[in-house]
Amino acid sequence: MGRAFEFRKERKFKRWASMAKTFTRIGKDIAMAVKEGGPNPETNSRLRAAIQNAKAANMPKDNVERAIKRASDKDTDHYKEVLFEGYAPHGIAVIIETATDNNNRTVANVRSYFNKCNGTLGTSGSVEFMFDHKCHFKIPQEGIDLEELELDMIDFGVEEIFAEDDGILIYGPFESFGAIQKELEARGLEILSSGFERIPQVTKELSQEDTAEVEKLIGLIEDDDDVQNVYHSMSSSTEDS
Repeated sequence: MGRAFEFRKERKFKRWASMAKTFTRIGKDIAMAVKEGGPNPETNSRLRAAIQNAKAANMPKDNVERAIKRASDKDTDHYKEVLFEGYAPHGIAVIIETATDNNNRTVANVRSYFNKCNGTLGTSGSVEFMFDHKCHFKIPQEGIDLEELELDMIDFGVEEIFAEDDGILIYGPFESFGAIQKELEARGLEILSSGFERIPQVTKELSQEDTAEVEKLIGLIEDDDDVQNVYHSMSSSTEDS
């Protein structure tokens, strides 16, 4: 198994404290997808993926339709994707993906979290190179031969395929998302969910006390309404969450 499998195995992905937070995140994904490619999921692959993720999160269909309609309104504010990079205490690299309609507010908030927790907000590119940007898909496990599927999908950019309790996970480079999505759909395979992850190339294990300091910062960041995802280079073997 490769690094994506090991990363997935270590992390428990406890990113969202509540269903409301999850729905807010997906709602922003839908809004950005509609603004980028229109309200028709048949012709908008990004919107199609966002709707699949909404279904996987048990987001009510009415919520999804409202999010699409709201984003289709020309007077609706545009969300902008902004990436923040920095260091938590003890040299832990942190990447923060945000979706914001007020960049000044988001910058000020993120900077304040780092300052409160003895971290350092870095410049663009300061830590991003320490992470591999990957796309991933989850499909049902029934009737699938993993080795055969992996061989068939290599030409479309797939790097790793492995089974979890609730389905098969497929990983590839960020830029292969469209090709993999198109091929899975062409094969008639149901995509349960999809998305992107930043996998640290090297992780660092900390003591329990130092881990708590880093988790305090990560918790503050994750609670911010503008934050979509947080990635870090701390080894999960010492994490409680």
